[in-house]
Amino acid sequence: MPIALAAVTIDVIGFGIVMPVLPTLITDLGRVDLAAATRIAGWMLAVFAVTQFLAGPVLGNLGDRYGRRPVLIAAMTAFAVDYALMAVAPTIAWLFLGRAIAGITGATFGPVGAVIADVTPPERRATNFGYLGAAFGIGFIVGPALGGLVATFGPRAPFWLACALAVANAVAMYFLLPETLAAENRRPFALRDAHVIGAFKPLFAAGNATPLLVAWFLWQLGGVVYPTTWAFWAKLRFDWTDAQIGWSLAWVGFLQLLVQLFLTDRVIRRTGERGAAIIGLACGAATLVIYAFVTQGWQVYAFFLIGCLGALAWPALNGILSRMVDASRQGALQGGIGSMNSVAAVLGPLIASQSLAWGARHSFDGAAFIVAGTLIGAATAIVLLGVPRLHYAAAGEAIR
Repeated sequence: MPIALAAVTIDVIGFGIVMPVLPTLITDLGRVDLAAATRIAGWMLAVFAVTQFLAGPVLGNLGDRYGRRPVLIAAMTAFAVDYALMAVAPTIAWLFLGRAIAGITGATFGPVGAVIADVTPPERRATNFGYLGAAFGIGFIVGPALGGLVATFGPRAPFWLACALAVANAVAMYFLLPETLAAENRRPFALRDAHVIGAFKPLFAAGNATPLLVAWFLWQLGGVVYPTTWAFWAKLRFDWTDAQIGWSLAWVGFLQLLVQLFLTDRVIRRTGERGAAIIGLACGAATLVIYAFVTQGWQVYAFFLIGCLGALAWPALNGILSRMVDASRQGALQGGIGSMNSVAAVLGPLIASQSLAWGARHSFDGAAFIVAGTLIGAATAIVLLGVPRLHYAAAGEAIR
């Protein structure tokens, strides 16, 4: 698990490490102003999300056929190539190509989730999925800070550092990561299953899982409001500087990391996966609605003491879903989940940014948070009403 989790951490660090310099690099290569660079960056994000959507179930199914280890090593190696490509990119087109490669290799969340499912008994999976969320949190804290520091050596330096980290992790996995998928649990690779619908086929066959999948998607769709609109909203509402925005994001990542490391296991043991999911979703939705109406910057920090409990949702929901498929399809499940997240990553920014723009024109810049809170509130209701039936049908056991 430590080596696999390191892959996720490096994945997120690699994404975050280039954030401080990407605007400069785009304006330099494209010879455009910052406004045009922002639009270009938006299209780059869409390319990243679309390729990740397509690659998620492919990598998951390849992992079910050939094992997790070769897929992870290959993905991390390609990740290194991607950042080397972006470091030497002479034109904007090269950056788009690099983001496409990053979208494919960024689907490592699926194989890593499958590793966790392979080595963890069902009753402990939700807790260990929490460590995957913690790895993401560490990367989200370290990446932007490290990128800002390395950027003093030039706008391309962070890309070289991300490349070096990816190479180091690929080497570590080659020598230290054992294969976690037993030979008897492998299954043939079928191209017809290597897409988002095919990846979830075993779930649809194992009881009516549709409501839970819808809840997952709504939760992801609402959660995209943070990376999409946070900086713009903070400037509109509080006139924060870039540094103040950075500190607020670090606070968000830090609290979510603490929840994943120290609360996830305790809450799941006490309330069960379903209870933890409801707590996480409800706290996340409530905090978003509150943010729509806060008037002081300190309130953002105070109310995220509640909002950080939203980090419980990911391991809890993933734990429930992982119980619904057998050992031979854990990779397909995680790949399908990654693809759903990618669809949300394409649609979510459009919904959030348009809501913010509409609200700002009508003197209410909190509109995006109302929309996001409503989406996650709907996900909460679905889990509250639908998960007991799904869990009984799929696992044949009582809900704690």
